[in-house]
Amino acid sequence: MSLIIYEMVFPEKSKLLLVILLLVGFITYTGFIYKDLPVTTSHATSAAMEGKALWQQKNCNACHQVYGLGGYLGPDLTNVFSKRGPAYISAFLKNGTPVMPNFHFTQTEIDALLAYLKNIDHSGTADPRKFTKHYDGTIE
Repeated sequence: MSLIIYEMVFPEKSKLLLVILLLVGFITYTGFIYKDLPVTTSHATSAAMEGKALWQQKNCNACHQVYGLGGYLGPDLTNVFSKRGPAYISAFLKNGTPVMPNFHFTQTEIDALLAYLKNIDHSGTADPRKFTKHYDGTIE
């Protein structure tokens, strides 16, 4: 009852009060969500980091996906290392395919890309349908 009377006497201040309360609530909720996020450090080797740089330089993500994100022309390569093995991947990297051009990678570049794909493979799975979704928008 007193809030209704307050709104009648101070209509502009009640709008400001509402905005302030919503802003404080938003900031509090945001802090609550992100306060306990796990901090992960990269366990990637220098070869894997070189492979990642090469992946980005050659724009592999335009056609391929990693963790379900990226292009749709080529397959998702998140778990290709454990599913197919390094020899299978090397054959594609050395020769290309009718759909994927031959980038003329050196053996050092192929080894770096293999290290990157191995690192990705050990760090997660690609199928987003298997992720557990939480009420706050995070996934496992």
